[in-house]
Amino acid sequence: MEIFTLSFFAALLSLVAIDLVLAGDNAVVIAMAARNLPEKVRRRAMLIGTGGAVVIRALMTMAAVWLLSVPYLQAVGGIILLPIALKLLMPSDKTEDVDAADNFWAAVKTIIVADAAMGIDNVLAIAGASGGSFLLVVIGLLISVPIIIGGSTIIGKAMDRWPVLVYIGSGILAWTAGSMVMHDSIIGGMIIGAFGGLAVYAVPSVAVALICLTGWLRRSRSCKS
Repeated sequence: MEIFTLSFFAALLSLVAIDLVLAGDNAVVIAMAARNLPEKVRRRAMLIGTGGAVVIRALMTMAAVWLLSVPYLQAVGGIILLPIALKLLMPSDKTEDVDAADNFWAAVKTIIVADAAMGIDNVLAIAGASGGSFLLVVIGLLISVPIIIGGSTIIGKAMDRWPVLVYIGSGILAWTAGSMVMHDSIIGGMIIGAFGGLAVYAVPSVAVALICLTGWLRRSRSCKS
């Protein structure tokens, strides 16, 4: 991928959107882990803990980018990403077990460990959307992380107020999942050989439609029950 072209900025926008959409629960983890600290050190613990988590996530993402270059693994990664995209449309309670820490370094450790454990979906999505570009991964993190730290509450409230934003984020993930399948050197080639070049766009489009429709149906049933 050439640097600073239209496709580069389109991929960068997709990366930032994915990271912001998937960062809601991670932002809650950061806030919960540091909530028992005195106000004067709470923000410092959040910044240091988040910085450590970002470094770990960047390393994990770069490893994932390399792994996704192996035949079949990119297709497998895309398939794994589909239920993550669907789960985004459902209520999440995975932050309930995160305990608040009573001292500075315990809070930092909690933030790093919890964020790394919860960041697997982010890593896989970003690795797939980056197209193998480590530069995109780094720039995407540099843009999205300050927004997450400074505006996580606003982002969360916006998604609660306008649910369509969640559907847009889930659709981006689903498109990324379909694109990962089509970019796999073996599986993608087989699909194109069977259905033609339009499959490059048709498969991601079908993935978006299926995920958003399934998520809408499940949310509707959940509201009725």
